[in-house]
Amino acid sequence: MDFVLALHSHLPYVLNHGRWPHGSDWLCEATMDTYLPLLENLETLRRLNVAAPVTLGITPILANQLAHPTFVREMDAFFDQRIAACDEDEAAFAQSGEDELLPLAAFWRERVGRLRRIFDRWDGNLLAAFRRLASEGRVELMSSAATHGFLPLLARDESIRLQLHVGQSEHRRLFGAPPAGCWVPECAYRRGGMWQPLPSAPRQEFRPPIEDHLREAGFRYFFVDSHLAQAGRSLGLYGESHFAGGIVEPDRRWVDTPSMRSPYRAYVVSPRPGAATVSAFVRDPISSLQVWSRYHGYPGDGIYLEFHKIRFPGGLKFWRVTDSDIDLGLKEPYDPNTSRARAHRHARHWGEMIQSVAAKAAGDAAEVVVAPFDSELFGHWWFEGVDFLSDFYRALHRQPGIVPTTASGHLSRQSANVAVELAEGSWGANGDFRKWLNPATEWTWERLWPLEQDFWTLAPLALNDPTGRIVLAQATREMLLAQASDWQFIISTGAAADYAERRFVEHCRDAEVLLDALRSNNPDAIAAAARFAETVHQRDDVFPNVLTDVEAVLHGRGD
Repeated sequence: MDFVLALHSHLPYVLNHGRWPHGSDWLCEATMDTYLPLLENLETLRRLNVAAPVTLGITPILANQLAHPTFVREMDAFFDQRIAACDEDEAAFAQSGEDELLPLAAFWRERVGRLRRIFDRWDGNLLAAFRRLASEGRVELMSSAATHGFLPLLARDESIRLQLHVGQSEHRRLFGAPPAGCWVPECAYRRGGMWQPLPSAPRQEFRPPIEDHLREAGFRYFFVDSHLAQAGRSLGLYGESHFAGGIVEPDRRWVDTPSMRSPYRAYVVSPRPGAATVSAFVRDPISSLQVWSRYHGYPGDGIYLEFHKIRFPGGLKFWRVTDSDIDLGLKEPYDPNTSRARAHRHARHWGEMIQSVAAKAAGDAAEVVVAPFDSELFGHWWFEGVDFLSDFYRALHRQPGIVPTTASGHLSRQSANVAVELAEGSWGANGDFRKWLNPATEWTWERLWPLEQDFWTLAPLALNDPTGRIVLAQATREMLLAQASDWQFIISTGAAADYAERRFVEHCRDAEVLLDALRSNNPDAIAAAARFAETVHQRDDVFPNVLTDVEAVLHGRGD
């Protein structure tokens, strides 16, 4: 049976919006904790000739940041800060007599230096590094919506098409080839039919399903949570919704009834005669829970690095989880060697679990076990996670009957030929849309929907005027940035809600100012808005060809 590991890499746009705690440091931490270690381990597996075919998604907004010159400067400053923190902490520990923490300062210094050498070897061009791995068939790169917009709740189909069209065109620009796969943001799916998510929303009697937009944009597959294919219950974003207690037993199947669909195959979604096929891969609820759950899976092991206890001002971590129920002040010192051995053991266990899952599913015409995750779970949230994945691929060599492959690799051998109608929902808490649409976030949609309507009304005329095009281009960028699903998610979690609200309002306000100038049809007002647009562009410098994408949407051109 095939095995597909899909990693979805995404961060909202943070460059030129401050550093700590939610500005560029957010991107730099993810790079140091996840993207560079992932690249390091994939290159090591390449040298060892170990098959590790990861289906790696990099959202267009993340790729734009990784390709930006400002990112290299921010990373250089971040490396310097971390090295300085190692020196300061080492001196502080020596003075305070905390001898048990002294080796950890040296551990971090060696790690930061090693990752910096990898970064410098690629001249800070991480996209080139992943592009090379893709050209060698070591990874398959997939895309997503432009800014990770929550597609089912956007008011205009043109907005959905623009998010996906930018996803295709930016991937081709930055990686040199069209992506077959799309990580639909938040795995959020909407069926075709009447649309009015709130009484204040513009009611529409029929809107097409998400797969129609994917097909039009040129995507050939996407991923869904098991409950959307009626193959099991929703796990929630971190697998905490329905289950409790220790390591998941390999022979236990998280399905509601024996009549549920098998999650172990790819399905055709709403086939259209004469149209290209769009396939849905279904998340395996067993193996995913074991890795995903921050409470009951591997990441909660007491040996692993504690994410939440940080030494300030340097920002380094020196303590282990110890026990998830104790106060941060009681956490014990971290031991890198012990945690590395534990990750190796857990990697072997996960390989055995997947083999057991495959064996038990064999009678269901099963073809593939799919494990999709946020990339940042590995390394950033779960520090040992990238090493765990590397050890897992080594262990998979010893698991008979399991063939690691990419999503496209599986479809090339086992074309999806069973049709399915998906349920509406997401991989968020409770499996629905409420993480993004709830009393705390309704106001964001009530501001976005009129913005969308104004944009698509004004765009056709603005495209015919050279100055108007400058204004429209930045209005497009600001609208796309405002549509990022991250803002509603952060507001809903309650952590840094003020930051998310400020960023959302900022992008909406700037888009509205630019569109108001276009609406005035006053040459002086439009000229002033063009100067404002150029100023805003220095801050939000993304998607250089965005007007080409707008024109393609307006003229009905797909990819």
